[in-house]
Amino acid sequence: MGFGIDMTKAKEIHRDNIRYAREPLLAALDIEFQRALEAGTSTTDIVAKKQALRDAPADSAITAASDTDALKSQWNTSILGTSPYS
Repeated sequence: MGFGIDMTKAKEIHRDNIRYAREPLLAALDIEFQRALEAGTSTTDIVAKKQALRDAPADSAITAASDTDALKSQWNTSILGTSPYS
């Protein structure tokens, strides 16, 4: 019996990394949202970005990942920024 990667634990760590990365992004979007409200401009794009960040840890591709390479590739740089795995 050899040692291997506990994919259940790896997926949870990956989700935690996403949660950690999105925290300052959500805070910045909250400020942007408040400024848009004060200025009377559209908040639609901001709301969509915030929702994408909230949804990121629940991405079904994370659950479907069968190895660490597949899991690491599920870091969405378009919403989360630079991957911590690169």
